[in-house]
Amino acid sequence: MKWLFDELKNLAAQLKRGETWLGISLLTGFGLLTYTVSQFAFKTDSVLRYLHYTAATCRDLSNGPIIFLFCGMIFFGLAVVVTFGEFQRFFDCRKRAGHYEARQALIQGIVWGLVAIGISAAALLFFWTYCR
Repeated sequence: MKWLFDELKNLAAQLKRGETWLGISLLTGFGLLTYTVSQFAFKTDSVLRYLHYTAATCRDLSNGPIIFLFCGMIFFGLAVVVTFGEFQRFFDCRKRAGHYEARQALIQGIVWGLVAIGISAAALLFFWTYCR
């Protein structure tokens, strides 16, 4: 039973760190963006409309928009992974007192995060105009 209390103590110590809360907030933010885009994407699925699982007002997608959205999904996933990696590198460099490397990692993490948000915002804008 002592191991359980040790693990809970370690969990409480991790929750006091800023790195943990930044990771949780990034996961939550990117998860919400993914959820919102996927809700619009399910409205355009012809199989779901045929089975009457969704009552959508979206038109059928042609090959061009499908390819655009599929490639956007891949680049969004890659940008999210790079964002997490750059913030991990930032915290590691900051811990080792590498100020220049930490600054570069922070800038690159912010840029890649903005790229991921931009891709998801473009998909939301596309679906917002396409489904209305």
